[in-house]
Order: sequence, then structure tokens, then C-alpha cells
Amino acid sequence: MVQKLDTLQETPSQTAGPYVHIGLMPTYAGNAGYYDEEIGISPLAGDVAGEVIEVVGSVYDGTAWAMRDALIESWQCDAKGVFPGHEGADPNFTGHCRFAANAENGEFTLRTVKPGAYKGRGGVENAPHISLWIVARGINIGLNTRIYFEDEDNDSDPLLNRIEQHPRVQTLIAKKTGYGKYRFDIRLQGEGETVFLDL
Repeated sequence: MVQKLDTLQETPSQTAGPYVHIGLMPTYAGNAGYYDEEIGISPLAGDVAGEVIEVVGSVYDGTAWAMRDALIESWQCDAKGVFPGHEGADPNFTGHCRFAANAENGEFTLRTVKPGAYKGRGGVENAPHISLWIVARGINIGLNTRIYFEDEDNDSDPLLNRIEQHPRVQTLIAKKTGYGKYRFDIRLQGEGETVFLDL
């Protein structure tokens, strides 16, 4: 007799392995020609308003090894603090980008527009930031985190102010390395572990 189930069961998860690139970035995985152009490789769809920036970094595992198979997606508002699809949004900015770590050295590069501050729930202002989703070997469920910028006023950001271990806020701050250039490394565990969000 079949047991009656009153609730849905959670589907088992497994690590992304090498297959995430085959499905999401086939050219990167060596399957050139699958798409005319990789989907989501740039949030810039033309001349955008605001400052175009470059964020460079690596995803490090618990042994401080740069993960060369990390795949990252970003989501953000435009330079005026407006998300795509909302009134007044920059028509040449998609807000979404998909990029991978370099297979040789594990370094990633995100070229985008520097986001503006925006009003969140209840009219609370959020400091300029970029949301990230990270997958790679050994990660069962994609990890969520954010990039904030050291040259912005982050003091009143509601999320940063909820981090109880305040020194860990620094793990979410990109360091300026030059004009329009920032460094942001992600550490999965150990010393300097990045703050991840349950979103």
C-alpha cells in the first residue's frame, strides 16, 4: 500500500559540479556556438547613464585556494537607484550579469555601472550595492551575498546595520584600486569568511 503524503518533500540537492557552466555558460565550458551570444554576460546594453566600473576578485575555498570553477550572477539597480522594469529605469541597463572565474587563475571580472542608493521598504534608503549569487563545486545551494563600496556612505544601510559581529561588515566592502576599479574577494569559510545572506 502506498503511503499517503500530506506534505511535499524537498528535492535532494547536489553540488553544481562542472555542469553548471555547460547549462549556463556553454561557450565558457567549451561548447561554442550553442548560443549566438552567451546569455547575460553584460548588464550594459548600450550607452548607460552613470559611471561604468570594474570589480575584480576571486572566490576562495576553506584552504584559501581560488576556485577556478565558480560561476556568479549579479543583480542591481542603475546609477539613479532604479531597478530595471520600473518607471525611470535606464533602458540600456539590464541589471543582471552572469560571469565566471577565469579557469587559469580563478579571478572574475564584473563590468557594470556603479549602482545608486535606492529606497527600500518603508522608504528606508539602502546604500549602493550589487547582489551576488555564487555556485561552484562543493556548494549545494547557491550562496547570496552583496558588494558595497568603500567610497560610499554605508553607515545607515539597514542590512549592514543588522550584522551583529560588526567587524564582519568589512567582508562585504569592495576596496577601490583605481579610477572606476574595485577589488572584492569572496571567502567561503575560515578567517575573513564573507557574510552570506539567507534570501
